Amino acid sequence: MSTLQVVADASTIEQIFLFGFLGFAVSMILTPLYTTAAYSGKWWKRPRTTAITGETATVYQKLHAAKHERNIPTMAGMIFVLATILVTMAGNLSRSQTWLPLAAMAGAGTIGLIDDLINIRGFGGAIAGMRAKVKAALLTGVALVGGWWFFAKLDVTSVNIPFLGDLHIGWLIIPLFILVIFATANAVNMTDGLDGLAGGLAVIAFGTYSLIAFIEGKYGVAGFCMTVAGALLAYTWFNIYPARFFMGDVGSFALGTSLGVVAFLTDTVFLLPVIAAVFVVEIGSVVIQILSKKLRRGKKVFLSSPIHHHFEALGWPETKVTMRFWVLGAVASFVGLIMFILGGPL
Repeated sequence: MSTLQVVADASTIEQIFLFGFLGFAVSMILTPLYTTAAYSGKWWKRPRTTAITGETATVYQKLHAAKHERNIPTMAGMIFVLATILVTMAGNLSRSQTWLPLAAMAGAGTIGLIDDLINIRGFGGAIAGMRAKVKAALLTGVALVGGWWFFAKLDVTSVNIPFLGDLHIGWLIIPLFILVIFATANAVNMTDGLDGLAGGLAVIAFGTYSLIAFIEGKYGVAGFCMTVAGALLAYTWFNIYPARFFMGDVGSFALGTSLGVVAFLTDTVFLLPVIAAVFVVEIGSVVIQILSKKLRRGKKVFLSSPIHHHFEALGWPETKVTMRFWVLGAVASFVGLIMFILGGPL
């Protein structure tokens, strides 16, 4: 490698880390502004009282009774979403690499924001938030537009299968895109149930994808992922137990959607379930619980779902569940990174 190449590589690395620092700094600046508005506006998170299948969430209410005795604002995801948008638009906007994840983050974040506002204000008598079918339709719409852009504008018609190579699927990339984005958005949303849990896991996942994108030479994507990771670190500083605020759907939908898009842009969509394994297990536990209740006349597999509540019900302190899930997330991301290096699209 020539001296010129080494200098160029060093400069690129510095720029990527700068994006991460800026994401962190802007989030820190925005945090007191959000906190002032949230507490003065009483943006309190309304606790859920029923399970997804409709019955009273008895175990959940018992586990989190003390937490819900104090008012904790939601919609704090606006902090890292806005920080990522500002930093990316100021210095890392690229039609081929950052337009799509940024637009997906903004679009899904807007849906989550509306859902949070309904939850806070109880518009039309609603307490839990937007109707599930409406929310699903809107998320699918965002994913459909993103999938069309990915296929028609970026001209991507194949996906890489680790250790096997590329699989040409043509326009079927669009329904695959919709499926992955919808699943990832909901997986992060389901994981956001303990102080610091979703934020910490997302930092690990986006940090891993920043490295993957850098190895591929997709420096715009690497910078975007580092920006998100930096902005999330600032958020997580205040969200760890006992949380000052919650990210809300505006944050979880934005993170899950953009993470799925990044997986497509790096052609590692089949590695995403490995890198984001904890998110997969979380939403998988919800699906298993629902199926069990419907097929086994109300019988449950877990004491409470998602699975982090199951471990709480077993007697694990909230902080232990969170930190052990962080460890599992780090291990899963490392395994995914090794798989990428050994059998990915290099």
